[in-house]
Amino acid sequence: MTSLKTAQDLKDIVERAKVGDSEAFGMLYDIYFDRVYGYIYYKVGDPTEAEDLTERVFLKVLEAIDKFSWKGVPFSTWLFKIARNLIIDYYRARSRSTMIPVSDRIQTIDREDPEEIAIKKFSYEKLYAAISRLTEEQQEIIVLKFFTNLSNAEIARTLNKTEGAIKALQHRALRSLYRILKGESNDEREQE
Repeated sequence: MTSLKTAQDLKDIVERAKVGDSEAFGMLYDIYFDRVYGYIYYKVGDPTEAEDLTERVFLKVLEAIDKFSWKGVPFSTWLFKIARNLIIDYYRARSRSTMIPVSDRIQTIDREDPEEIAIKKFSYEKLYAAISRLTEEQQEIIVLKFFTNLSNAEIARTLNKTEGAIKALQHRALRSLYRILKGESNDEREQE
């Protein structure tokens, strides 16, 4: 994994990749692969499809990186716009927008105690089920913010919105998520 110490390090790597430096492009791939894959995986729910779409994102980046410019747009924003557009195309081509069951999405790699795994899986399932009850726009904000760690500014540019709009959407999404989770928690106590 390539580590960046400053924004200038990233800028230097991007500039080298723009002129055909394959090592620099490989560094960009290393830096962003996991974040892009995580975003796509959440949206499509299938690891094979997510891997394929992630590779297609980087192929598009490779084809167009020489056209990328720093006109107030971070590289990550440009990259996630490409990913988002490929996801939209993916669903258009299939003319359906179904959510994959959360249990199919959660893969435990750790060698943990089976009880801990069950508790985590239950918690993840509750969280994913709650997120799936949000509006599509709110889901997008939550995934970009908390699953791929984009800043509000990067999310705003990715979604063509203002940073203020992103903050407001994020606030409403979190408030709705809290109410959903709190409501489920109250429902569970009533059933006991």
